[in-house]
Amino acid sequence: MVQEKTDGKDEDMMLPPIQPNRPALSWESKIGKKLKLATPCLGNFRPVVGQCCGLCTPDSLRKTPRPTSPLGFKNLLSIKETQTRYRGWLVRRVCCVLFVSGCKIYTSPVSNRLDRVCQSKRVKEALTAEHNAQEGRDGQGQLSHLSPLPSIVNTCISPGFLRFLSWVMLKMFSSVFGSIQVNLDHLPALHRASQEECPLVYVYVRQSAADCALIPLVLFGHNLRVPYTVCPLHIKSSFLRSILQKVGVVLLPPSALTEQDAESDRLYSLVMTSLVRELLDESQAISVGVSAESGRGGRWLAHVTQLIKEGSVPDVSLVAVGISYDRIPQINTQVGLGSLFRWLWSLPWRRPNGSVRVHLAQPFSLKEMCDSGRCRVDEWLPLQDLLLPVILNNRAACVFGRRRMSWLLPPSLYATERGEQTHRERDLSIAIILHLIYSATSCTAVMSTSLVSSLLLFRHHKGVSASALSRDMAWLTKEVLFRNKDVGFGGSLEEVVRCSLSLLAPHLVIAAAPSRSDPVIVPRPTRAATLHLSLHAQIVTHTFISEAVGACAVSAMLCELVDSGVSSRVRSGGVDGEQVNGDMEFDVVLCQSELMERALQLCHLLPPGFMPPCQSSLNFALEAVDSLVRFGILIMEEIPREAPICDYWKKEGAVTWTTSDDPYCSDSDCEAEEQDSHCYKISQPSQFPELLFFLCSMLAGHLRTLCWATSGLDLIHTPLPEAEIVAVMHSHLCDTASRTKQHYESCSEEAAHIAVRSLIDLGVLLEERQSGGVSLCVAPLFQSSENRQKLQRFISQYLFN
Repeated sequence: MVQEKTDGKDEDMMLPPIQPNRPALSWESKIGKKLKLATPCLGNFRPVVGQCCGLCTPDSLRKTPRPTSPLGFKNLLSIKETQTRYRGWLVRRVCCVLFVSGCKIYTSPVSNRLDRVCQSKRVKEALTAEHNAQEGRDGQGQLSHLSPLPSIVNTCISPGFLRFLSWVMLKMFSSVFGSIQVNLDHLPALHRASQEECPLVYVYVRQSAADCALIPLVLFGHNLRVPYTVCPLHIKSSFLRSILQKVGVVLLPPSALTEQDAESDRLYSLVMTSLVRELLDESQAISVGVSAESGRGGRWLAHVTQLIKEGSVPDVSLVAVGISYDRIPQINTQVGLGSLFRWLWSLPWRRPNGSVRVHLAQPFSLKEMCDSGRCRVDEWLPLQDLLLPVILNNRAACVFGRRRMSWLLPPSLYATERGEQTHRERDLSIAIILHLIYSATSCTAVMSTSLVSSLLLFRHHKGVSASALSRDMAWLTKEVLFRNKDVGFGGSLEEVVRCSLSLLAPHLVIAAAPSRSDPVIVPRPTRAATLHLSLHAQIVTHTFISEAVGACAVSAMLCELVDSGVSSRVRSGGVDGEQVNGDMEFDVVLCQSELMERALQLCHLLPPGFMPPCQSSLNFALEAVDSLVRFGILIMEEIPREAPICDYWKKEGAVTWTTSDDPYCSDSDCEAEEQDSHCYKISQPSQFPELLFFLCSMLAGHLRTLCWATSGLDLIHTPLPEAEIVAVMHSHLCDTASRTKQHYESCSEEAAHIAVRSLIDLGVLLEERQSGGVSLCVAPLFQSSENRQKLQRFISQYLFN
């Protein structure tokens, strides 16, 4: 968070101070006076992020060496005359126009593209099968059956339209954001990859519709090839659709309101596969957004992977893009000309607020990932095989393997002519999708609003003073940087905290009493405010996911100790009645195998994107336990072999674990004498309970959603489509949160979607194919209240209250 030296690139890196054209609020002035005594933030270290995976793509990692020093950042909105070929008074006033006119644009030929798509084998077979084409009828005669897909296929990039819209977008974003900082570390690698004529595919995690415009604008401003952008919005205006299709925006068909509607049409899927092939043959770049909750957008990546496996395209370079916002802009998914004009009319009265940080990761070869075999998918198992024996039969032994998230891709995409599914190819495509989601999240910078939101939600939900918040902010920033995550802010501690609270002010209650010099900040106890803070705090949960999993495993074991009646020794200065003074010293040893088993079981319940698919679940569980040792929560102790070890935790048939670095080692490699050779004791620093609870609270929202969804199974009496099940669960989650008047972070629509998918993977909800489509119903095994209670107890053991 230190203000770095300005060298022409980083001069706009520091967050702008609170706007001087308005009077400071009372709480802002008090925060400024209070924080002047605090230590300014902190160190000169800024990590280099976005390295490609050394396990899956080591050749790509060696091909692009790591920069010896960070190259810094550049504010995309700060355009000066030095970025043009001209100088002078007039140039300074029209430098944005001159800059846009001087940027390089790569040609985008579209001649005969529609004919080539229609003549492809897969499209001709689909047209013949679905529309009963006459014998000998060629592709040109079948164009009427493709309507309205020809306009999508003929999407192009017009230099004139691209320059004009780039200028418009620069002006629009300058009215919305204070700065758009672009990480320059991997731009030389992208330039080298583009010169090799290897098509680039940019992949980002969807947060807002602004993502679709940010990536092409960043690449255009740095003289890289502007990609064809897959846009998930439903554009109703034909005039607006024609403009966007001239700058490379691939839109949904006018008849499809959502991506689900478009993807349900098999002809659309085949045409889009052929379109992707033609674009890659033309060496065009593609930009795709993927949803971590529903997997939307993953079909496009599956098209690319399928073409690589078929040999239709030699190779593709994948680039993960991390985009982080101080304040995420909300844009309606259905855009019309009237709504666009109203939004443009409001721009002159907007005050630019917040900043954006864009990280372009190092490109890596998709062919290398597909052909090397390093990305193992043969050990993927259904979630019910991994957890149901533990939940229903209380078996101590876990089944090794990774959870198969088959719902990220529809089964019809990999159906063969005999109606069979190639599970391995489908799992490989899913692994690539998960890998890109994880890579894009890993290189996403942590913004100041994310740190403040996580502290207020997970550590100080009842309120905190400004001085205590600033101290925790400095501590949390150190921990984030220590985990090789970049932060998207700079400046003094006073500026960072004050700017963050200003951006989050509509969702906070800031009490600044005249008699109190230190204001108190409390999150607003409303659903909208909690969901907004939770959305910002997700990136912090991703950063501390290993520690959070380990903390929940420790919490589950401690709760079992309390429930079993095992006593603890209390070391205190004195006991007065029931009051205990002093520190509590737990006289209990946590067995390594039991602790890792709990962590492994919890790993299977995590949403997609938290774990890299190239890492085994066993290694992730080991890392979760080791991270608590590094964090100072646990202390490892060696136990002599002749001494009885963890008698309370030993169970018949317990699993033996190995600490080998081989991610695919089996339990047969473990020697008998190594079983339970390590144990852990809980450290006793003064801040230990608060730190453990802070980490446990990061996963409490997701776990609570699963518990509430399990209790809502009583509402499902008949088979219903998945969309209706999600709606029923979402309504149940909202009603439950409203009754308790808390935990609103567990009732979002995304949380309901993930919970329904987890219940399907667990076998709690079964899919039934009916004439109208696929419906979901409660499995006979979980129609019993006893089994539902077992499932709820299993999930709630990790839930810290």
